[in-house]
Amino acid sequence: MKPEISVVIPIYNEQAGLQALFDRLYPALDAIGSSYEIVFVNDGSRDNSVSILAEQFRARPDVTRVVLFNGNYGQHMAILAGFEASRGEIMVTLDADLQNPPEEIHHLVAKMREGYDYVGSIRRKRQDSAWRTYASKAMNHLREKITNIKITDQGNMLRAYGRNVIDLVNQCGEVNTFVPALAYRFARKPTEIMVEHEERSAGESKYSLYSLIRLNFDLVTGFSLVPLQLFSMMGMLLAIISGVLVCVLLVRRLFLGAEAEGLFTLFAIAFFLMGVILFGIGILGEYIGRIFQQVRARPRYVVQTILQQPTPGHEPLAADALEKRTVGR
Repeated sequence: MKPEISVVIPIYNEQAGLQALFDRLYPALDAIGSSYEIVFVNDGSRDNSVSILAEQFRARPDVTRVVLFNGNYGQHMAILAGFEASRGEIMVTLDADLQNPPEEIHHLVAKMREGYDYVGSIRRKRQDSAWRTYASKAMNHLREKITNIKITDQGNMLRAYGRNVIDLVNQCGEVNTFVPALAYRFARKPTEIMVEHEERSAGESKYSLYSLIRLNFDLVTGFSLVPLQLFSMMGMLLAIISGVLVCVLLVRRLFLGAEAEGLFTLFAIAFFLMGVILFGIGILGEYIGRIFQQVRARPRYVVQTILQQPTPGHEPLAADALEKRTVGR
C-alpha cells in the first residue's frame, strides 16, 4: 500500500548529525499515526554517510528508502530524485541538519489535510548569523518583486506538497531550478505556517556565499524575464539620455567653442555606461548558459542504486529506470 506521507531528505556529508536525526525523526512520524516512508537521497557524500544510511535501512526497512547518487548534483536535484522515488500522497521536504525540528512535520500534515496542496513554512526565530538573515530577507523581497512568487522564507526547506503538485513537478525537465518556487507555480491552494528553528546539530552549512548567489541566480532566471526586460528599458533610457547629451555638447561647442574642462566628466560617463553594458551582458550570459545546459539534454543526476524493501504488488524501482526519467526534456 502507498504511504500517506513521504519525507524526502537530501544528505551531503552529514555523518556527524545523522544519528541525532534518526532519533528524533522516526518517533515524530510514528506519533502522527499515519503510514509513512522516509526517502534519504545521498548526494555524493564523501564521508561515512552512506554506511550510516545503509545501516539505518537495515534497521527500519519497512519505512526507509535510500537513493544513492554516483556524484554530487546539488540539493535541489536530490529533492527531485526523492520526488521521483516517493509514493506518498503528502510529500514533506526536510534538511538533515535538524535546524528544522522533525516534530514540526505534523503541523504541515495537519494543514495539508485542511485542503491545501502546498504548505510553506516561516522560521519563527532564525538561528543563523546576522549577515545571512539580512541577506536572505533582502533576496526574498527582491525575488518576490521580480518573479511574483510569494514565498516569505525561501531558505527554509521544511515544506509539504500534495501529490497533484509533485506529479507536475516530476514532469518538468529543468536542469536548473528552485523546487519550492517550481511547486508554488503548480499549486492551486498554497499557504504558509510558522515553525520553530534550531541551531545546526552538527557540522557546517554546505551553502557558501557563492552557492547562495548561484541559487538566487537560478531562482530569478528560472522564473522570470524581468532582468532582461529591465536592461532593455535601461538601454532605451540611456540611449535617449546619450542623445540629449550629444545635442547639449554640440550646442555648447557651436556657441562657446572647444572646452577641455568636461573631459573627465565624459570619461566618467563612458566608464559608467561600459559597466552597465558589461553587467547586462552578464545577465544575458546567465540566460544563455542555462539554455545551453538545457539543450544538451544530459541527465540531471545519475542514480547509482536504491535501497528499498519490495512490497507485495509493487516492483522495486530499478536505478536505471529512474535515471532514464531524469534526462532533461
